[in-house]
Amino acid sequence: MIPEELELIIDTAKDSMREAVAFCKKEFSHIRAGKASPALLDGIKVDYYGSQTPLIQLATVSAPDARMLTVQPYDKNSMEDIEKAIMASNLGLNPNNDGMIIRIPLPMLSEERRVELVKLAKEVAEKARISIRNSRRDANDEIKKTVQEESLPEDSKFEAEELVQKHTDTYIKKVDELLEEKEQDIMKV
Repeated sequence: MIPEELELIIDTAKDSMREAVAFCKKEFSHIRAGKASPALLDGIKVDYYGSQTPLIQLATVSAPDARMLTVQPYDKNSMEDIEKAIMASNLGLNPNNDGMIIRIPLPMLSEERRVELVKLAKEVAEKARISIRNSRRDANDEIKKTVQEESLPEDSKFEAEELVQKHTDTYIKKVDELLEEKEQDIMKV
């Protein structure tokens, strides 16, 4: 039976690990795969009347087919600003504005570009893994400190550390699964 003080530490570590996996998922959604996804434009900020506004607050983004994204601005006056923001986003996209809607054709990814994107996905996954391992280290340090300060039994320290390790393994496995899925998605022609 793990004392309540240690349970709180474990829960905090678990939450932190869960956030690392959520970060990984979010970052993966911004990495372009073979097919069009509105999430690709999620991180774009538009200079709208002097303030940086997320694109999704200014327009509806959709993917009518696998090689095309469309952006339908709520305010037609913001079209040029949206177009500039998309071109400045380093996503390698060339938007076409017809006065009503912005169409963004997605070029086929070259093998070289796919390899670069897989490398980027691996970097994101590694950041998430490092974050998870840091959460484990912080939790274990806190557990040791609490056991010493509260004069808790030594066995509870080992039990708590074992549980933290189980959570660490679980969340790192989730990140690895997400990475594998993203790699397959990127490499699929």
